[in-house]
Amino acid sequence: MQRATWAKKLSMSCLAAVFFIGLTVSPVDAQTRVNSITVDGTQRVPSATVIDLAGIERGAVLTDGQINDVLQRIVASGLFQTVEIVPVGNGLRIEVVERPTLNRINIEGNDRLSDESLLDVVQSAPRRVYSATQAVADAEAIVNAYVAAGRLAATVEPRIIRRTENRVDLVFEVSEGRVIENERISFVGNRAFTDRRLRRAVETKQAGFLRAIIRADSFIPERIAFDRQALTDFYQSRGYVDFRVLDVSTEFSRERDASFVTFTVREGQQFSVGEVSVTSEFPDADIETYRDALRLRTGQTWNPAQIDEQIERLERLALQQGFDFLRVVPRVTRNSRNLTLDVDFALVRGQRVFIERIDIEGNTTTLDRVIRRQFDPVEGDPFNPREIRNAAERIRALGFFSNADVDTREGSAADQIVVDVDVEEQPTGSLTFGGTFSTDTGFALVVGFSERNFLGRGQSVGVQIQSGDEDRDISLRFREPALFARDLSFGITIADQTTNFSNAAYETRATSISPSLGFPVSENGRLSLKYTLADEDIFNVTDDASLIIENEEGSKIRSAIGYDYTLDLLRGGLNPNRGFLFEFGQEFAGVGGDTEFLRTTSRVVAQRDVWNEEITLRAILEGGLVSSVGGGETRITDRFFLSSRQVRGFSSRGFGPRDTGAIESDVLGGNKYVAARFEADFPLGLPEEFGITGGVFLDMGSLWGLDDTAGDLTVDDGFELRSSVGFSLLWDTPIGPLRMNFSNPIKSNPLDDKRSFDFTISTAF
Repeated sequence: MQRATWAKKLSMSCLAAVFFIGLTVSPVDAQTRVNSITVDGTQRVPSATVIDLAGIERGAVLTDGQINDVLQRIVASGLFQTVEIVPVGNGLRIEVVERPTLNRINIEGNDRLSDESLLDVVQSAPRRVYSATQAVADAEAIVNAYVAAGRLAATVEPRIIRRTENRVDLVFEVSEGRVIENERISFVGNRAFTDRRLRRAVETKQAGFLRAIIRADSFIPERIAFDRQALTDFYQSRGYVDFRVLDVSTEFSRERDASFVTFTVREGQQFSVGEVSVTSEFPDADIETYRDALRLRTGQTWNPAQIDEQIERLERLALQQGFDFLRVVPRVTRNSRNLTLDVDFALVRGQRVFIERIDIEGNTTTLDRVIRRQFDPVEGDPFNPREIRNAAERIRALGFFSNADVDTREGSAADQIVVDVDVEEQPTGSLTFGGTFSTDTGFALVVGFSERNFLGRGQSVGVQIQSGDEDRDISLRFREPALFARDLSFGITIADQTTNFSNAAYETRATSISPSLGFPVSENGRLSLKYTLADEDIFNVTDDASLIIENEEGSKIRSAIGYDYTLDLLRGGLNPNRGFLFEFGQEFAGVGGDTEFLRTTSRVVAQRDVWNEEITLRAILEGGLVSSVGGGETRITDRFFLSSRQVRGFSSRGFGPRDTGAIESDVLGGNKYVAARFEADFPLGLPEEFGITGGVFLDMGSLWGLDDTAGDLTVDDGFELRSSVGFSLLWDTPIGPLRMNFSNPIKSNPLDDKRSFDFTISTAF
């Protein structure tokens, strides 16, 4: 009995072992010899295409796993909705169901964004195979377009409508949602500058009360990164080298139609420039020459842009002296106790690397030479990273491209660099319809066309027609910014201007052509040489006009040469809180023609931001002198007139020498004038989103001097100062800047045409 039981147990153990082995040993894959392949279900796609996708050689022996790989290859083509492979004897039958083709793409439910703008971001296209994955991606792209427009609640659902012949219509159903506006932009941690001043530094704006028109106040997440950098640049350019944006938090209202953006910042201390020195690894370099070239002085507010400017200045000097591979490295020493930064400009040896070539891609319209001339170095020149960065900025500043990337990579050898320029074109032409209104000239309609990149050559052309109640101005302009591939600009202007002032007993018309050449003469200075040929006519002189005007009636040819010099430090200066502009020009008429005179004009502008940059102080001084040459006399078209913008409180052409003996005692103009304006612009305490600021001003000026007084004692052309004080309201409206001046003349002549209020506004569409 025990022996039987033991045998039974042994047999059971053997059966269990066999069963276990059967479970653990993998079966051998079945194999199929493929002598033939048939394809079923194709309509548009040829059967041969399916066989090519399968990639099976006739007579091949395939395992089940290999057949599955074939199936996956056919599925991956994206041409079929379903694929099935069935072994049949010594062959395979591939059964497919083709994906439908797109018949039409529609967008429904959109109101704020047009069909054209949304279809531009859709990759699906009619007459192509429909892909559900691509449709979902297109829906996401449309949502992103709405996010960029400030509608974060927008949703898009792709739907298909089946048509005959295995076609479908793709419809994107859009729910736009409401615009999320920036209800409040605030700052935490700022002590040196107010929230109001910092809001001017960032691109994101608070929602104004004209929300239907203003779009800069819409919440756009991508703009926040730009604002972080803008704040950093703002503070560091004012000496706050330790400034950091610690956090940017965004909260939404319960209705999700408003956002509240808070920038948390750490300002740190303000540093100024300490000791400035120059050291050199080049024994032949004259240290004193480089030290004299610096424009950085001890005590100035620290500004990284100043340091870059000095480095560029010294490296340019090195190139002039033949040091091709000299690099300037600023070595900064921090003095935390006295809050200064010492800087040593070290002249070091750079790597001997040359530019092998400059490759340009993406410019479908703009010629290569327009981009290439933005580079100071050319192929074969020593490689200077700073010059490449500067060239990249100049390419972006052209305004011809929506995107411009400039990168470098190693060339054919270790000492060779290839510069890659990849640009994306954008429209550069514009058609303008607009208008202007001022209390001096009334309403004027403006129609214009301009092209900033004519035929892809970087040239600009423009036509403008301005017609108002008292004047008409038609002009045609052309400008070549790089004549002979140099920093030499050529321009020509053809104009026809007619004036018919309501307070004048005559009309004028001038038809002119004026070519000019401009070129730099210093880092911020530019000189322009010009020639003018004009036919100037004084006509329709009334019987009540002054005898002086009657004597000047008629047409005369003016042939004149001249020059204009401009030194502009309003934007290119080292201090971001102050600026300076100087202009000086002369014109000599008498190179042929009928008139002979020498006209000299000059203007100086100085401004500075004070009180933590909340208030802008500005002073403008200008003057002019025209002198007859060769015993002749100036005409009313040659003399100066002062406008209400030069001396507020008086009408344009409202004061100056008059013939009081004439019934129409017109202002006759003057051979000399001087005007000075002192003004301050400041916030009024109104919500910033209103865009309204205020200002006060003091204006002074005088217009005097005539060559011909017609022997009449009733003409007084002596110097007499006029002055006025007033208050201004400046409103940055969505349709254009509006300025209202409330003036009170404090020194005037009884014959002057005074004006206590005036305003101007202009806009373009």
